[in-house]
Amino acid sequence: MSLQIGQPAPQFILISSALKTVSLADFKGRKVVIHFFPLAFTGVCTTQLCTMRDSFGYYDGLNATILGISVDSPFTLAKFKEENNYQFDLLSDFNKEVSTAYGAIYDQFVMGLKGVSKRAAFVIDEEQNIIYAEVLEDAGQLPNFEAIAEIVK
Repeated sequence: MSLQIGQPAPQFILISSALKTVSLADFKGRKVVIHFFPLAFTGVCTTQLCTMRDSFGYYDGLNATILGISVDSPFTLAKFKEENNYQFDLLSDFNKEVSTAYGAIYDQFVMGLKGVSKRAAFVIDEEQNIIYAEVLEDAGQLPNFEAIAEIVK
């Protein structure tokens, strides 16, 4: 069952690219923009996160936090973050629990890979309810960045 607007966001605690635990609850009182992405160092994923990197100041000015989540290890995410100068945390959902809870997981992906995060975007409000949800079946597509920016405003 997919998550709906107005539902409480599934809570999580994940390990960041800085090897620290990060909880959704840490951001209560702020909006949170969550970007799920299939795999670090791939073309469309890099474009997705670089788009958020390049508009980071816009979200920071709106009391919003950006988080990127994939099933990559925290070590892979640390290198990905460093190489692309992301100002926001990348979180490892290595056990695939959060991607599953958000309905953003492929059972089967390319090259026979299983359990890879779908490209998806969610916006969580200050009370930690979902106010925007977009889960893409086609990993070659990008989220609607304009719609995300509008809902965060």
